[in-house]
Amino acid sequence: MSNASGVGRNLDAVRRHNLATVLGLVHRGGPSARSAITHATGLNRSTVGALVAELVDLGLVTEREPGTSNRVGRPSPVVVADARVVALAVNPEIDAVTVGVVGLDGTVHRRVRHPIDHVPTAAEAAAIAAAVIAGLRPDLGAATRVVGIGVAVPGLVRESDGVVRLAPHLEWVDEPFAEQLAAATGLPVQAANDARLGAEAERLFGAGRGTADLVYLNGGASGIGAGVIVDGRPLTGVSGYAGELGHTLVNSAGERCHCGAIGCLETEVSQRALLTVLGLDAADPDELDLALAAATEHGDEDVVAEIDRQLGFLATALRTATNVFNPQLIVLGGFLGSLHAVAPDRLASLVARQALGASGENLAIVRAELGSRILMIGAAELGFAALLAAPAAPTAPTAPTAPTALAEPR
Repeated sequence: MSNASGVGRNLDAVRRHNLATVLGLVHRGGPSARSAITHATGLNRSTVGALVAELVDLGLVTEREPGTSNRVGRPSPVVVADARVVALAVNPEIDAVTVGVVGLDGTVHRRVRHPIDHVPTAAEAAAIAAAVIAGLRPDLGAATRVVGIGVAVPGLVRESDGVVRLAPHLEWVDEPFAEQLAAATGLPVQAANDARLGAEAERLFGAGRGTADLVYLNGGASGIGAGVIVDGRPLTGVSGYAGELGHTLVNSAGERCHCGAIGCLETEVSQRALLTVLGLDAADPDELDLALAAATEHGDEDVVAEIDRQLGFLATALRTATNVFNPQLIVLGGFLGSLHAVAPDRLASLVARQALGASGENLAIVRAELGSRILMIGAAELGFAALLAAPAAPTAPTAPTAPTALAEPR
């Protein structure tokens, strides 16, 4: 190989790295002036201009004129990730399959929750997701590119191939869900644990923005999951199973968990127990917030006692998370966010009393900001990952294949 050819390859590698850097900045940071990109990357103005022009040609960003400014000189054009480049997000649960369409700019264009009257098999969930995606064709018709599907699974997922090793509430064991969904839609599919994806979404776009060390716990119909960010990077473990704080021991005299252990966090702190004491069959986060607030305001003793009981066990788990990971931030999503909203000072006080003083001295406990969008945004990040790492023109079909029929309820 000649020296010239080696230099050419090195320069091309640098260009591709810089393309990914610029696209990542506008994807995660929002609309950015060219001058801000120049400052953030340390590249010169002409190089940034050429990179932005290439990303425009690839259909990944657009440029717009800046707003009015008091600064001297011509204002710099604003670079925006193109919302018409989309990823699909899928979240199978015990009572529904939710599908979203998310733009490269972070906009959740659509979110469709398809309720189910039974716990779905993996094959049923894949068929339902594919049918919902097919129903979203009018929305996808406005997209210039559909890059793929990201799946947020409430369970242990082998991220190398999207096999769900164990999702106890769904009763899935070693299910090749990513492969099934790819076959049903004709699109590339990546899957990961839902809480891990929620942690990434909150770190990049929500309450944890700019925070390098955080723990995210999500409470939903399928129990409690957690994701951990250490020094700006997700803690995955050797196979992607790290962060199972839902199975932290909080009550040695408690009930047996789905996992086989006694007194796990998710057996003692549950959405179902809250709904039962409130006399509700189901509630979305806003409805649960209102119901808890009304019950506590009226002094409903049963509800107040259940809130106190759950906060106590939650604090025990957060003590463990604080001592083990020494995070700057603990973010609570789903019904855990509703619990926190009822008595934020009480939860912080309980954790401070139990955790090591040095580990918790810089800790804040907050509610997730992204609400119902969190898993859609987190799952979409999986779908966008390959494009963000190597921006390129489309090489695969930009729309899903013909739908798979919805499975009939059992």
